[in-house]
Amino acid sequence: MPLYFRYIMFFSGLTLFGLGIATAIQVKHLGLHPWDVLSVALYDHFGVSIGFWGVVVGLLLIGVSAITARKYISIGTFLNALLIGPIVDFFLWSDILPSATDTWTDYLVILCGIILTGIGGGMYVAAGIGAGPRDGFMLSISEKTGISISSARILVESVILVAGLLLGGPVFIMSFIYTLIQSPVFQKSLLFFRKINSSTSVKKAA
Repeated sequence: MPLYFRYIMFFSGLTLFGLGIATAIQVKHLGLHPWDVLSVALYDHFGVSIGFWGVVVGLLLIGVSAITARKYISIGTFLNALLIGPIVDFFLWSDILPSATDTWTDYLVILCGIILTGIGGGMYVAAGIGAGPRDGFMLSISEKTGISISSARILVESVILVAGLLLGGPVFIMSFIYTLIQSPVFQKSLLFFRKINSSTSVKKAA
């Protein structure tokens, strides 16, 4: 796949991922993903914007990874850390997303948000530009401690969820099943876009 097309896929994935986060935040009373719980909690305490704190956390994780496992850092890692936050803020400020109604439809809204993040995540990873700062951080934890990647993810996200909870972040039922829904969508999206990537490369070679 041409490099420019991979970047189009990458930025499209980041946009969908940010849209998904912003959509879920609209109904945050149902609970959010641990990292988003932390960003919302920091915003509630210190202001600025939710996306700003997402950028701050992302850059801090890059800093830690730079010390522990620099190989997981690439241009895509920095782009991920710097762009998803502003994308989230853009959609939150644009006033185009559905608002919470405190009815069963809120669950449809957050489900759409989770699906969008899963599709977007699979898309930007399939582009092969680089892993996000959170993924790189968990990979470095796995490498340094010897535990599995899934165990590292559970450990890190559990710590982040507790930290967000202690700061008063929106932790509720969806916080505990968010990943259970997002992960299968991410996996299917990743496989789908990798096929597109590989098929385009084969056609180019032919």
